[in-house]
Amino acid sequence: MSRPPRILSDTGLYHVIFRGLNRQNIFEEKEDYKKLKEIIKKVKDEKKFELYAYCMMTNHVHLFLKEANLGDIKKIMHKILTTYVVWYNRKYQRSGSLIGNRYKSEPIEDENYYFELIRYIHQNPLKAGLVQDVRDYKWSSYNEYIKKSDDLIDVNFTLEALDDDKNRALSYFIQLHQLISDADFSLSDNKKLTDEQIRRKIYKITKMDANEIVLKSKTERNEILSLLRQSGFTIAQLERVTGISRGIIGRV
Repeated sequence: MSRPPRILSDTGLYHVIFRGLNRQNIFEEKEDYKKLKEIIKKVKDEKKFELYAYCMMTNHVHLFLKEANLGDIKKIMHKILTTYVVWYNRKYQRSGSLIGNRYKSEPIEDENYYFELIRYIHQNPLKAGLVQDVRDYKWSSYNEYIKKSDDLIDVNFTLEALDDDKNRALSYFIQLHQLISDADFSLSDNKKLTDEQIRRKIYKITKMDANEIVLKSKTERNEILSLLRQSGFTIAQLERVTGISRGIIGRV
């Protein structure tokens, strides 16, 4: 069966994630993280895309970027991943695939989620229990914002969107990250389901239409949402088909 074509973003904004094959490590030591940053910087200069956030975990990586031209995302990710895998395989004297399947990308069409996504990406190490504070993780873009370094991250775009005054903007940025995000921007295979397929699956589990859930009492509604989350549905999927806000679903 052929794989479905990627959905291209009208805004040019994408949340991208790629993982090690079978969730194996794609970084073994400090030099590996530095090499991937170096590769991303080189490809960024070539393809002229903007990068708003990144987080490199042991076995996966998050990127939040904006392509310069429609469809550039394919060329950008192919160049980044191919270059890194060739370098990694040569260094560790291995062969074959390193990245599981193909990278996953989610078009970000609603710019209201812009800051929430940046916070979500930066808080990955915190939620994984690797650090107690986002400032303590070396391999994310958080501290590049604090230092106002635009060598890799386009920090000015984000900070200027927060406030015209740079000092106030940085203060808002720090405050934003002090709140633990309940947003779910995880990119699972479930994202490939159409809304109709999601509704059918919900009906199979609950014996009710998705749009009926919002009419239930608060207690019953939350019990149903909890069941659906445990069944593998993402917050974004449930928000779309039930009409219930992601804030309410995230607190269940």
